[in-house]
Amino acid sequence: MTTEKLAADVSGAARRGLLHRLRRDPQAVATALVVAAYVVAGLIAPLVAPHEPNAASLDAVNAPIGTAGHLLGGDASGRDILSRLLYSVRTSLVAGAIGAGVALIVGVSAGLVGGYFGRRVRVGTEWLFNLIMTFPGLLLLIVLFPVTGGDLRVTMLIFGVLLSTGIYRIVRNLVLGVKNELFVDAARVAGLSDVRILSKHVFLVIRGPVTIAAAFMVGTSIALQAGLAFLGLGSNTVPSFGSMISQGFTNLYTQPIQFVWPSLGLGILTASLVLFGNALRDAFEGPRPQRISARRRRAMKENRAVPELGPATGLLEIRDLAIAYPTPSGELREVVRGIDLSVSGGETVGLVGESGSGKTQTAFATLGVLPQEALVTRGSIRLDGVEVLDLPERELSRLRGSVMAYIPQEPMSNLDPSYTIGSQLTETLRHSAGIGRRQARERVLRLLERCGIREPLRVFHAYPHQISGGMAQRALIAAAVAGEPKLLIADEPTTALDVTVQAEILDLLRDLRDDLGVAILLVTHNFGVVADLCDRIAVMSDGKIVETGQTRTVFREPRAPYTRSLLDSILDEMTVRTDPPAPAPVTAIEESRS
Repeated sequence: MTTEKLAADVSGAARRGLLHRLRRDPQAVATALVVAAYVVAGLIAPLVAPHEPNAASLDAVNAPIGTAGHLLGGDASGRDILSRLLYSVRTSLVAGAIGAGVALIVGVSAGLVGGYFGRRVRVGTEWLFNLIMTFPGLLLLIVLFPVTGGDLRVTMLIFGVLLSTGIYRIVRNLVLGVKNELFVDAARVAGLSDVRILSKHVFLVIRGPVTIAAAFMVGTSIALQAGLAFLGLGSNTVPSFGSMISQGFTNLYTQPIQFVWPSLGLGILTASLVLFGNALRDAFEGPRPQRISARRRRAMKENRAVPELGPATGLLEIRDLAIAYPTPSGELREVVRGIDLSVSGGETVGLVGESGSGKTQTAFATLGVLPQEALVTRGSIRLDGVEVLDLPERELSRLRGSVMAYIPQEPMSNLDPSYTIGSQLTETLRHSAGIGRRQARERVLRLLERCGIREPLRVFHAYPHQISGGMAQRALIAAAVAGEPKLLIADEPTTALDVTVQAEILDLLRDLRDDLGVAILLVTHNFGVVADLCDRIAVMSDGKIVETGQTRTVFREPRAPYTRSLLDSILDEMTVRTDPPAPAPVTAIEESRS
């Protein structure tokens, strides 16, 4: 299968998913039907309108509803209201198409160019659209009325240019975030032209927000045209919702129904466009799980099945823990399914498994930082004899840092770039240990030096971007052990680091465990890290623990087939792969040549 064929299939599947979500959304279906009805009415207006929109008759002056030949009556000039409503729909659709179309063409094109190319081009486009934004749109159209002569097409063309500033900023900001992605760099390296990259790779990523904005811009253009017509700034021969509302307003006390019909027509059309834009936004975001009500969450927490527990034998004891998330249909899907795990004081236990097996969810449940939509359906987590799952947030906050601490996976993402390393570490220590600023500073400096940082004072005053990833991880380890916790939960603490730095971090964790007597729950998928550091190992698969045991025993004699498959996937100098190579896909270079 060629790359273009594969891309077409993926794009088609994405479109089918979008249409499926729109079809299942009542708001999207209802508003789409309303807009479609308006479009059909505007297209067939010359065929179904009983009269010409400007044809007047003395017999139809202020004719009531149901008059022969005038189903909705006549206005003060003797013109048929139904015919003028149908032609007003036509006028509104033309105004919306011109205004939104010009705004999209100008704004999207300028946004792609301004966001993708260099600083000079970006400054130029930014200056131009900032200049356009300084013009008061409605006032400018009123001033230009003698020039445009009230021509609908010219007026909406000018308004489209004024409206393009909003879509320009949306597209430019999106392109600035996309242009440095790896797939764009790969397309450049493959020799694809800038035009092809922008049209095929960049625009496809940002088309969702552009589509949503287009729906709102159509409604804005229609509303503006109606507003100008209401003020009398338009051709008297072009029927419009705005002019009908203006005439109905002058006749409000004698024939109020003449004001109601065009107001309803304009209001339903613009409201449907706005609501359809909201439905498009929701469809592009994809299916979202239904939120569990607070009442249902409290009831499930009160009825949570808790296993019978004897006296605590370990520092951390997890029994029959199950964690579930609501699906879009409202059902609960378990991601952790009845696991048992224990960690004793001074022990290092490795929680191993592939991505999505439930390792991090288990760690977050222990820390009490599960996402809001997560729900613990059954089980128990006891830390130093205290049931964690029943504690309020205030009590959990006291445990974090003093009894248990967390070492994150990506150090740079977990340090605030606005503050120095020292200020962040001292804040954490003062919270967990309840000591003064000076004492916290002295202890942090000692801990930084203890964690292998040769210049602790320099790192203390440095910002996160001024230090390396290894130093940042050492700083976070220092922050974790600052409150002298009994349990360290380390979530892939060496993943984002170089191999040599990984070994140093592992040595540091081992030394801290031996010196401080702290227990470590190591969440990882790296068996090498487990073999180097862990006393025991627990292997997770699909939300369950399939095997536990001493590290050496599990490595030598794995009982579970899943554990054996994980160990067999480790390559070393004695392993020779015998499976045939996978067929090479069509490369981007071959695609560009074709």
